[in-house]
Amino acid sequence: MKNQFFNLKTITLALSSLLLIVGCSEDDKVDGASTPIETKDASDRWITVAGAKMGTNPGDGNGGTLVYTVSSQNAKDPNKVIAPFDNGYVVPSNRTARLQASEDGNTLFNITYAGDTGGSFFKYTVGGGQEFNQIGLPVTVAQYVGTAPRWIKLFDGDNTGAAVYVSTNDIIDDKGTDDVTDDVYQKTESKIAVVTINLADQAINEFKEHTISLNDIDAAKGYYISRIDMPVLNASGDKLYIGAQVRKKDPTTLEGDSDYEILGSKTIVLDYPSLDNPSIISSTIGHGNTNGYRSINAFEYNGDVYQANQSDPEGSHILKIGTNNQYDDTFDFNLDDALGVTGAYVLAWRPAANGKAVLAYRHEGSEEGAAGAQGFFALVDLNAKTATKINKIPYSADFYLFQYQGFAVYGNEIYVTEAPVGQDGNIYVIDTETGVVTKGAQLKNIEGSHFIGTF
Repeated sequence: MKNQFFNLKTITLALSSLLLIVGCSEDDKVDGASTPIETKDASDRWITVAGAKMGTNPGDGNGGTLVYTVSSQNAKDPNKVIAPFDNGYVVPSNRTARLQASEDGNTLFNITYAGDTGGSFFKYTVGGGQEFNQIGLPVTVAQYVGTAPRWIKLFDGDNTGAAVYVSTNDIIDDKGTDDVTDDVYQKTESKIAVVTINLADQAINEFKEHTISLNDIDAAKGYYISRIDMPVLNASGDKLYIGAQVRKKDPTTLEGDSDYEILGSKTIVLDYPSLDNPSIISSTIGHGNTNGYRSINAFEYNGDVYQANQSDPEGSHILKIGTNNQYDDTFDFNLDDALGVTGAYVLAWRPAANGKAVLAYRHEGSEEGAAGAQGFFALVDLNAKTATKINKIPYSADFYLFQYQGFAVYGNEIYVTEAPVGQDGNIYVIDTETGVVTKGAQLKNIEGSHFIGTF
């Protein structure tokens, strides 16, 4: 079905967006800073740098999201200075915006997160510097997936986005009699909502809701799907995989358990584009969650889908889902083993077309900084199942990557941001084929804020 709603909230959002565009035009100066003119050659790609401003606490990112764009050549120039917090474009969002970019870097997408205006899809052309021009009116998906949806751009030629939401309900069998009540916990059901967005037309493609639960044995023990995120298409484009977080509650008290056996990693599979026929697949190699956090957590490569997991007792894995739409349990890629650490935790990652990826991670023993545990970058080879820490990027206790979102990919190159919370840093460019790391443009920071990636 194709529906598009323009209610009072939508009109208000459109007016708010217009004000933001006017307020952050290329002639303006944010915080008194001058706005340089940015240009690029036709052979270059725009690289959009995103920063999350502090709200209350260092690194919380709740003060708003600002973006600024330079050419790929300028991104590699260590003499270039980029200051999104001083002269960037303010992306509408109550909290940290959830950003996506087109494959060529010329278009930026955002769904506002939380607050009265949450759940609204915006689309912009990228013009360089702080020039981001809104295309059309925002489209609200809040009535489908709430005001704080998880969403992602599918890798289908920039045609489709998918947003998801889940709510839960405890099923109790009331066996009470006139004299005694004997309620028995059966399971916790998860109601999932999935909506797909036509990115070109800025309209709703399809919307479906399903009620699902784990197998009878696990469900009766109190296991349930508590969060979903990071949809990805399979190679043939007929299945949509959605990452899942599994939690457990005590069947006798219905309170959340904190010490329990972690189940095999799980993914929800839907027919695509209909979004029908939900099923759940499980891994025997990886345990823990597959929903990720704010960055894409699964990618199609060479016909298969590769997916990171989190909170695995044996350290994060890169898991493989084969063309039969089941986990390939012969593919064992343990990042603890590959990196030589304990408790590896994938925060974000992105492969280039050659199957080599840059991965943001932390591990047991990571120093605690102003905002949380210190992060690191690694170069990963999916074919060889290797992962190597990138030592040419400087690290400090305040280098915080938990909210990291984006990796701009240009050919075999992947662009990352390096700057501790509240401190200046640089763009770094990793040639995934050769392993060469180039120190690029300077990143100017402000107190308590941090960079959340490139797009």
